[in-house]
Amino acid sequence: MARLINEEEKKVNPILDVKSNDQVDLEANEVSQEYSDDNTSTQAGWKAKLKSKVPHSRLIIHILIGMLFTGWWLAIVIQDKQRHKWLIPTVIYGMIMVRLITWHWKILPVIMRYVFAIWSKATDIVKNKLLKSDLLKISAGVVVVVGAIALGVFIPSETSYSKRKDRVVSFAGLFFFIFLMFLSSKHKSKIQWRTILVAVLLQYIIALFVLRTKAGYDIFKFISDLARQLLSRAKDGVAFLTNLKVANLGMFFFGVLPAVIFFVAVVHIVSYYGAIQWAIIKFAKFFFWALGISGAESITTAASPFIGMGESAILIKDFLPYLTKAELHQIMTAGFATISGSVLVGYIGLGLNAQALVSSCVMSIPASVCTSKLRYPETEEPLTAKTVEFPPKDENEEVSENVLQEFSKGATLGLEIAKSMMTQCLCIIGLVYLINAILTWWGSFLNIPSLTLELLFSYLFYPLTFFLGPPREEIWKISKLIATKFVQNEYVAYSMLKSDDRYANLSDRGVLIATYALCGFANFGSVGITLGVFNTLTKGKRTKDVAENCISALLTGFMATMMSACIAGMVAHDLSMFSKN
Repeated sequence: MARLINEEEKKVNPILDVKSNDQVDLEANEVSQEYSDDNTSTQAGWKAKLKSKVPHSRLIIHILIGMLFTGWWLAIVIQDKQRHKWLIPTVIYGMIMVRLITWHWKILPVIMRYVFAIWSKATDIVKNKLLKSDLLKISAGVVVVVGAIALGVFIPSETSYSKRKDRVVSFAGLFFFIFLMFLSSKHKSKIQWRTILVAVLLQYIIALFVLRTKAGYDIFKFISDLARQLLSRAKDGVAFLTNLKVANLGMFFFGVLPAVIFFVAVVHIVSYYGAIQWAIIKFAKFFFWALGISGAESITTAASPFIGMGESAILIKDFLPYLTKAELHQIMTAGFATISGSVLVGYIGLGLNAQALVSSCVMSIPASVCTSKLRYPETEEPLTAKTVEFPPKDENEEVSENVLQEFSKGATLGLEIAKSMMTQCLCIIGLVYLINAILTWWGSFLNIPSLTLELLFSYLFYPLTFFLGPPREEIWKISKLIATKFVQNEYVAYSMLKSDDRYANLSDRGVLIATYALCGFANFGSVGITLGVFNTLTKGKRTKDVAENCISALLTGFMATMMSACIAGMVAHDLSMFSKN
């Protein structure tokens, strides 16, 4: 399953079942002996011998890889014309070297063991000796979180892009949305405030890193540049099938759908070698430790920004029938609160700021946990309360023989996703226009000829948009965008932001806040997708629970994206790099 994960990591994750070097030698010899008696003995024996020699030669291979990347890194930092690009190569080089070293010398687990021991000791002293009551612990946590955020709001100097009065509104908006979720909570007494406070703090730290530090900006710019390059490869495929002029039209059919198909196929290649699973497990373990959510919630919540709301649920499909209602609510909320990597590439193709989109997706991970655990706290005992691991693969599931077959399967799945996106967009937009036509006809008798769903929701979302902290004269415009996203979908809203003349003069701050506020699948069309995916995966066993909580999860995910927009409005300082044009 995961060919890139080494022995130590798979011991941490027993489901991946990786053996030690001695076990590899022993099993290779057994395989060689077993196959020596059949018609393919020569080939099998050769493979077994090679497999048995790999662990012994791995050190040499890793030394050569280390020398190669050391030379590459030195070539960059030595040359004057390349030295200013040192950050990203240094990060990549450092990660590779640390990985190679810890592959052979188990330094990192020892270090982390001491770090966690010190952390546990310190927190125990604080919790058990200084803050003995739960009320004191919660109060101290609130003071720390609110104080840390307030420092970032009030201390930095004003700029033409970020005035202190606007940041104060965003600051108030963040806690306004948290208060709304608390008021609507199903079990107020069951709320785990540690989870809520840590989630808000994590969201704020991510925003600080991206929007206030050069390192954060450069790293996310590097990620967004990779996404743009990936998009251009899909465009090359469209140009081959049609022509370059058609590929550059920027239409949904020729711009977004091919990028989705190609991206899903590439993800299958990466997944075939285990990189996706490795990354998701690392993210999930962190959120499991930091936020105290269950293993199933950790895996799907961490995976949602990368592989989408439906695909992330597939990762734990064997657990879905046994999830608690709160877990189901959290998993659906995470899907509504973010967008998937496949459509992310398509939205970048519209010309939207990639750094804002990528950072918004990551920020929505803790935001969805915060809003969902406020709205629907856990009242049962989750089956995966103390574990973070993928369930075993279905024995009946077809296993790809090689990477080309996996790539082909990915392309087929990408086509299915693209067809679903196209169909949903066509039907939902058509239905919305039908309802709008009826409302307009009805409104014409009341001297309201422009009465539409978007207009109704624009008024409903106007006070919410005010609390995001955009310039006062742009509140109504951004409210209409948010209403369009909620009624139709985020693609239509983003298209309006980029192409509609009414938004041509929107300020950089307004564009940034709108980009964050629209970055999620919280719309009526996604409700149908969610119901279909979960009912299919659970074979109808959780139909009632999913249907009861889907609208709640939709609104909760919507609030999570609004929280991300508030934090972006608080933290963003120099917005010239987020200009619309």
